[in-house]
Amino acid sequence: MACLSSSNRACVRVVQEKLCQLLAVPKGPLGQQQQQRDLSLPASGPVVNVGGDGGGGGGGHRAALLSAGSGGTPLVAHSVSGPIKRSFYTGRGNFIQPAAALAPARAGVRAPVGTGALFELNQKCSATANLHPCMRGYSSVHTQQPAGPIREYNIDPYILLEDELKYIFEDIRQEISRATNHQELNKIAVYYFDGQGKAFRPMVAILMAKALNYHMHNENSDVMNAQRQIAMISEMIHTASLVHDDVIDQSFARRGKPSVNVLWNHKKVTQAGDYILAVASMLLARLKHDEVTHILSQVLTDLVQGEFMQLGSKETENERFAHYFTKTYRKTASLIANSLKAVAVLSGADEQMAELSFQYGRNLGLAFQFVDDLLDFVSSSEAMGKPAAADLKLGLATAPVLFACEKFPELNPMILRRFREPGDVERAYELVHQSQGLEQTRFLARKHCIEALRLASQISESPYQKGLIVVGDFVLNRMK
Repeated sequence: MACLSSSNRACVRVVQEKLCQLLAVPKGPLGQQQQQRDLSLPASGPVVNVGGDGGGGGGGHRAALLSAGSGGTPLVAHSVSGPIKRSFYTGRGNFIQPAAALAPARAGVRAPVGTGALFELNQKCSATANLHPCMRGYSSVHTQQPAGPIREYNIDPYILLEDELKYIFEDIRQEISRATNHQELNKIAVYYFDGQGKAFRPMVAILMAKALNYHMHNENSDVMNAQRQIAMISEMIHTASLVHDDVIDQSFARRGKPSVNVLWNHKKVTQAGDYILAVASMLLARLKHDEVTHILSQVLTDLVQGEFMQLGSKETENERFAHYFTKTYRKTASLIANSLKAVAVLSGADEQMAELSFQYGRNLGLAFQFVDDLLDFVSSSEAMGKPAAADLKLGLATAPVLFACEKFPELNPMILRRFREPGDVERAYELVHQSQGLEQTRFLARKHCIEALRLASQISESPYQKGLIVVGDFVLNRMK
């Protein structure tokens, strides 16, 4: 631990304890596959179920910690009722034996490589090997040091994909305009497709598509066109969710301009959001691919459930973290994960590679949202393009607040009343900055980016595969 500063040591310790203590395992049979899909821990790590939204998992969950010995010894989950399961959870409703889960990568697969913040954290994480037993297996699996010299990748994914992304917003606007002759509906629907967005989701989808096409030696132009359609659909689903969010949250600014609900009647705005989803569904239907349709329909199911979860809250600290992790997957990570799985299926990838794509997207999506929740406390309104401390004002307790509760229990009643009393928002904002909540959230985001990096390193080397590795730094650099 000598290589870690005292603040980093505290951050590592608290995050690890929180992961051990707060991720819950149901007392009865492990729940439905949908609950299992919501797990926020990397798929090849310790088996931990963070529970559901209260309907499937609920308050009956008990805190559990799982320990893994070195050399592929079995994981044993412990709870108040004793050992539960000697196996690893794959994150998709399947369990595999520890020997398979801890087996080294297949021959010819390069060790994980990284740049910037990711490699820096890899070095720090190697110092955690002597910490809590439940984290030793996690650290050994997910933060192994790269073998040999570290290669820095001077790749900008947006430049690499310039031709594919250049007209993506224009193409979306054309699809939206083509499907209606109602001018006002069209104007509302295309409002956020003005090219000012980051196009992060289409970028990652196309990057994975090209990386897998190279990996699979697939040069079929029809496949590439279909994969680009998936990228467009992912951006349309995301934007429709922003339109609906603005109505629910009564936002007044987004992307540095008045939000859509400020300019139009909220009833019309709601219908415009539905219309964007309808056009996206038409694009999806044109692909005539049942499996891809099924994969992306799951995104809409998750989005609605995630929004419902955000409207509620949990009373106990354990339940709050489980609720937050599951909600974050459903509202943010599911879209990225399932879009990447869809392009993998179109490329002709086998089940293992499709799963790798899904898990890469899930980890990247979780990290992206953790960073977003962090920025709500450290960025100005001008930098964010939306009001600072917006989540607190909406009554939402995100990771920085939940971590801050460790040091300042007075936050608990504020969370329960959703920061509605005068002075609650200001006091909570102040306590978060006085705690280690921001550092702990930052550490959590980095852990998920490292897992995404590890997964990307298993794809055949190409400029696009290197781009997938660089994207992790893109996500983390938003914190600077």
